[in-house]
Amino acid sequence: MVKSDKRKQFMLKNDIQFLKIDDSSAGQRVDNFLFKTFKDLPKSHIYKIIRSGEIRINKKRVKNVYKLQFDDVVRIPPIVVNEKINKGLPKKINISILFEDEWFIVIDKPSGLAVHGGSGINFGLIETLRNQRKDCRYLELVHRLDKNTSGVILIAKKRSALRELQAIFRSKQLKKYYFVGVSGVWRDKKKRCIPLS
Repeated sequence: MVKSDKRKQFMLKNDIQFLKIDDSSAGQRVDNFLFKTFKDLPKSHIYKIIRSGEIRINKKRVKNVYKLQFDDVVRIPPIVVNEKINKGLPKKINISILFEDEWFIVIDKPSGLAVHGGSGINFGLIETLRNQRKDCRYLELVHRLDKNTSGVILIAKKRSALRELQAIFRSKQLKKYYFVGVSGVWRDKKKRCIPLS
C-alpha cells in the first residue's frame, strides 16, 4: 500500500509494463489512451508522468498530444492504480444482448441500471459488461440512456466503430424513438410528461 493518507485507496504496481498498440488504439492521443487504460488514476498524475518522460513510446519521450501509431510500444512506469477497481461489481447481471458482431454489441438496457458509474453510483452497464466480457479488449458506450429509461443501447467493440457510430448520431442519420407507458385513459392529444424521480 502507498503510505500517504491521500492515496490510501491506491496500490502500487511495481513492474514496468510494455503495451503494444493495435488498430483499436491507433490514431488516439497518448493522454486519452492512458485515461482509458487507467480510469481510476487522476488525470493530473497521468500528465505528470508524461511530462517527466516516464511514459515512452518506442523508447522516446513524447508530449501528451502524440498520436499513437499501429505497433508503437508504450512503456508504462510503475504506476499507482485504484485497488477498488471492480470491487463491488456484481459477478453477474443478466445483460440481454439483442445483436453482436465484431464491431459492436446491441443491448436491451433495463430501467434502473445506470449506463456508467459516477455521482454516487458504484457501477453501471459498461463497468459490468467489461467485468463479464474479459474477451473484449475494447468496450465503450456509443451513446447514453438515463438510469430510469429502458431501451436499446450500443456498445462499440473497436475504436473505429465508436467513431463511425458517433458520427452517424451527430449527423442525425439515425432516428431515436421514445415511448412512455401510462396508466388510465389518455384524453388529450398532447400531454406534458414529468419523469418520476
